[in-house]
Parts: sequence; C-alpha cells; structure tokens
Amino acid sequence: MKDFIKIHPDDMVAVALKPLAAGSVLDVDGIEVTLIEDIPQGHKFALQDIAAASPVIKYGCSIGVAKEDIKKGTWVHVHNVKTGLGDLLTYTYDKQDTELAPTEMAYFQGYRRPDGRVGVRNEIWIIPTVGCVNNVVEAVEKRAQKYVGGSVEEIVSFSHPYGCSQMGDDQDNTRQILADFVNHPNAGGVLVMGLGCENSNIDELKKFIGEYDEKRVKFLVAQECEDEIEDALKVIEELAAYVGTFKREPIPASELIIGMKCGGSDGLSGITANPTVGRFSDILISKGGTTILTEVPEMFGAETLLMNRCETPELFEKTVDLINDFKNYFTAHNQTIYENPSPGNKKGGITTLEDKSLGCTQKSGSAAVRGVLKYGEPVCEKGLNLLSAPGNDLVASTALAASGAHIVLFTTGRGTPFACPVPTVKISTNTGLSEHKNNWIDFNCGVMVEDTTLEDMAAQMFEYVLAVASGQKVKAEEKGFHDMAIFKQGVTL
Repeated sequence: MKDFIKIHPDDMVAVALKPLAAGSVLDVDGIEVTLIEDIPQGHKFALQDIAAASPVIKYGCSIGVAKEDIKKGTWVHVHNVKTGLGDLLTYTYDKQDTELAPTEMAYFQGYRRPDGRVGVRNEIWIIPTVGCVNNVVEAVEKRAQKYVGGSVEEIVSFSHPYGCSQMGDDQDNTRQILADFVNHPNAGGVLVMGLGCENSNIDELKKFIGEYDEKRVKFLVAQECEDEIEDALKVIEELAAYVGTFKREPIPASELIIGMKCGGSDGLSGITANPTVGRFSDILISKGGTTILTEVPEMFGAETLLMNRCETPELFEKTVDLINDFKNYFTAHNQTIYENPSPGNKKGGITTLEDKSLGCTQKSGSAAVRGVLKYGEPVCEKGLNLLSAPGNDLVASTALAASGAHIVLFTTGRGTPFACPVPTVKISTNTGLSEHKNNWIDFNCGVMVEDTTLEDMAAQMFEYVLAVASGQKVKAEEKGFHDMAIFKQGVTL
C-alpha cells in the first residue's frame, strides 16, 4: 500500500493515504520530506516551504491561500489555509480538445417502452401532487404490495411537502419535477394522486406532463372519492396488469443515462472514487451513452476546467450563466459563495471549497460538455451534461433523476443511507468505510491506494453499472429506501 500521493507534478502538497507519524522521512519524487507533525489519512502535508499569502497548489491548481508561513513537512489544513474565491468573475473561453474515440458497444437487460425510451426498472410509482395526501399515498403503497410480482418489480410512493402555498419559481419547480417523474421510464406505470384544491392540482400538472399514455398514467382526485384508498388500489391493480406485460431485453449501453454526485467527501474523494466515476463517464460516453454532473456550488473554483471543455461558445456561455446564477442566488440571500465544506468534509481532509471542487469535478472525466440543463430540464443531448442544482445530497440526486438519470452514482468518504427515486449506487472512497458500513456501500474504490489501477477500477465500475441496469439491486433498494427532495428557494404562503 502506498503511504501518500502527489497528484500533479506542480503540487506543493501531497495527500496521506494512511495515517503518517511525525518524524517520518518520505521520498517524494526524489526530494526528502520529514513530517513535522502527525498527518491523518486523507489530509495534506507541505512538500516545500510556502510563504504566507501564497497560493497552495493541489491537482495542479490553487486550492486557496496560505494564512501564514507553512514549513515543509507541516500539516496543511483549515488552520493555515483559507479560500481564495471571490464573487462574480469574468471568464474567457479557451476551448480544449476533448474528443473521445468510440469503443465497442456493450449491452444490458432493460425495458423498452412503447415510446422508444428505456427503463432499468419496471416499477409503479405513486406521486402526490401536494403534501396533504402524503399519508394517503403511503397507505396505498403499503396495501398495494400484493401486486408486486412477475415483472412488476416494486410499488413506491414519493412523498414531499409541496404543491401548495408556493409562489413563482418554487411552484413551477414542484410541477416540473413531479411531471419529470410521471414521465420517467423507470416507472412502467404511474398513479398521480391529487387532493383537489391545491395550486398544483392535476389539471395544472398535466400542462407540464404533456402527452401521456393513458394505459401507463392514471389520475385520482381524493376529494372526489368516497374512499380514496380503495379507489387507488383498484387503479393500482389495473396498472399492475399493464406493467406486468413488460419484459427485460438486450439494450445498448448508448441508451443509458447516469447521474454523478458526491457527498460526505474526504481527502481521498478526488484521488479514488471521483476519478473512477470520471473514467467510467468517459467509457460510457465512448459507447454513445450519457452522463449528468450537478451540484453547481461544488464547481466553484474548478469551473474553468468545465467551461473550456464546452463543445461550443454557446455552451460556454450557458456554463458561465450556470455558475454566476448560483453565485447570485447565494448573494441574494446574504450568503457567502465560498463557505461549503461541511464539518465531515473538513474532518476527512478537505480544506476549502476549491479543494472540494477540484476533487468533485474529477467525476466529469475528460469528455466534452455537450449539454447544460436548467433545474428540472430533461436531458436531450448524448454525452456529458451539466445540470443546475445545489450541493444538497437529496435535492441534487432527485434533480439528476428528474432530468432522466436511470441510475445515480454517489461517491462518499463518510457514508450515507439515503436513496433517490432511481437506483443510487454508494461508492466509498476508502476501504475502511466500505468495511464499516457494508450495509450502505455498494462499490469500494478504496482499493486504489493498494494495488488497483484507475483503468481496472473504472472497468469494474462499468460492469457493475450494467449489472444494476439489468436488475441487480443496490443496498438502498434492498432496504426499500426511496427519497425525493424538491429544491425550494422562495416564500411559503
């Protein structure tokens, strides 16, 4: 096992891959470094003297500014480094060559829908238009489990607190996200349950849904029913008969749409799990597939790396707007744009937002940016897409699913049990987490600090994703976990 890693030749710091004791003498690219203090796993130590007010380089980029003189061999973290980020910036498009060579097609076993789209699950979804009927849809879900069987894989309800007492963008966001899930191909059938007096009532929601198959999508208004639960169960029985007609069949990997997100990061996130997801993204895109990267605030400080990979000047401008719109959102609420790493992130070795962002954007791989999506906007371009959504795990993962992701890849150095409406693969950055929380973690990238190469790890991940797309359940699915969280920005009436 390696003791440390220097990520980029220009780096002023290296990262400890295991706890390193003060007094240890390390050979880093032929230079002797004696550690002045203990360095926890995932944390950084200085490879040279760094003067106060100088940039601190990691990933070949600045992750912040030294607060004080930092001596060679010193622990480098929040006590002696601060962010170098400011407010809105002016960007220049410097297009980079990012063409990926096509590779041989791979296949998975999925569900082909009548409209030509593809699902990786064949479920019945119960979607409330308003939080007032949450208890009703949850009761229907419990009683409807008798219809699970054959190719009807699961019956799930998605509760949320919205749909009424909202204004402006919040109301439209709720309607758009609900409509996205009504249209999601992982659902073979959908029951939309309304109350009847809410702002986002069924008639309003239909404007966002657009055309729909009446055999696949059913609507019920609780205030119009004598017994809404019994009526809903009759509808579920009808949907189950329809959904049960679908069977898995070979589908090209070019049809897959995969969301990419990280949370509860540590100092190994940008070294193991995130680069693996990035290489996976390149593999899938080389086969004609699609990936979506989100959590815009965790692009701050690394945004130019994405901007310069935009395929066209128009996409570059959209990416500039993506970044600046989120910065304006922060400042409009009197919040700083650079205070992001959580206590867990910092404990794991992430010092500044730049440090986190440069690690986070490793998930994008090296492909060209071919689409930039608004919140709730369905993906329509093959290849790498950027999606507007916050860093919050549940909100961002829900947004990825709403934009069309069949599966979400979620890297983590700390662990989490949550799941979004689609299969949510938990990928550990370190082996300790994988062993300690085996009931949460689906895929371990921690072995990369031992003897597994990035190429081998990414190839294993690609095969695992094909297995999940073919029906293999992830840990959260096995436990029946499904979460949905809608982005709220404004006033509640």
